[in-house]
Amino acid sequence: MTAPVESRLHSPELPECRGELSCGVVAALLRDEPIAALAQRVASADPYGEDLQLALYVLYELHYQGFRGVADEREWDPELLGLRHALEQRFLGALRADVPSGAGAEQALAALLVEPIGHDDTSVSHHLLRDGELWQLREYAALRSLYHLKEADPHAWVIPRLHGRAKAAMVAIEFDEFGAGRAEEIHARLFADLMADLGLETAYGHYADAAPAEALAPVNLMSLFGLHRALRGALVGHFASVEVTSSPGSRRLAAALRRTGAGPAAQRFYDEHVEADAVHEQVVRRDVVGGLLAAEPALDADVAFGVEATGFLEDRLAARLLAAWRQGRSALREPLAPQPSAQPSTPVAS
Repeated sequence: MTAPVESRLHSPELPECRGELSCGVVAALLRDEPIAALAQRVASADPYGEDLQLALYVLYELHYQGFRGVADEREWDPELLGLRHALEQRFLGALRADVPSGAGAEQALAALLVEPIGHDDTSVSHHLLRDGELWQLREYAALRSLYHLKEADPHAWVIPRLHGRAKAAMVAIEFDEFGAGRAEEIHARLFADLMADLGLETAYGHYADAAPAEALAPVNLMSLFGLHRALRGALVGHFASVEVTSSPGSRRLAAALRRTGAGPAAQRFYDEHVEADAVHEQVVRRDVVGGLLAAEPALDADVAFGVEATGFLEDRLAARLLAAWRQGRSALREPLAPQPSAQPSTPVAS
């Protein structure tokens, strides 16, 4: 039985596949083709590559808005779940091998609070503040839409896995993220307003085809952590990393949008995060992380891993963006159309 039409209003089209794994997943969803043989190919796949990351992204999206033409019941298809498990283990194994270990949660979070003196040449927000052009801000918004149009959703999965002080604090922050009871203030809605000001398509998942693997991986990380109770500590670490770094980064991005002449809705999204996340950062460190580790001290290393894995993947994305932009090239797999209300320079394809 297929889902009713009203439940599919926000479902995107399936993205174009990029290799054997992602093409197999798309074919299985559209035509119910068998995928048993695909699991054997996972071990040799690049864990950070286009094919594996897109395959994971598509499978994870079955737990969010799904896709047009794909029955809602496929979310719990045993074969798809088996393949997803193999993909997750390849991705998670690479992260555990590549991310430094040994730091505790407090040390990992303290490192995030150190702001560089002067300009940080490895930071996207520093680049956009000082040298960014409007077309680069539009590309950044298009890529970030894969997360921000479902902002706070992956983190909500940790709520039933927390207790006491950690749960109460997490719910309080999520309440703010979801607009404090006002639909027009939901942060995902505010980001859609930002995109509209920049002349971008605001539909959920619209820019999946344009997003390189480096942009898909941070989104997949949240889903990986969120869907596994065993990784609840890592999800809290990821959430803490996002909240701790959000306020200073948002301040720079708001200033960059003003400097390049973006509209008021575009500026408002980041202005809102400057204020809200400055408060959230304190609550996350003291009550969410502190409350979790008071109840489950054995999760300290997992929280640290969540922090550091987030930073590792964000650094890879930043390197991709900055390398392309400094050469005047698009960082997307397919460049955006020019903004209707302006004529920014149009970069060549990456």
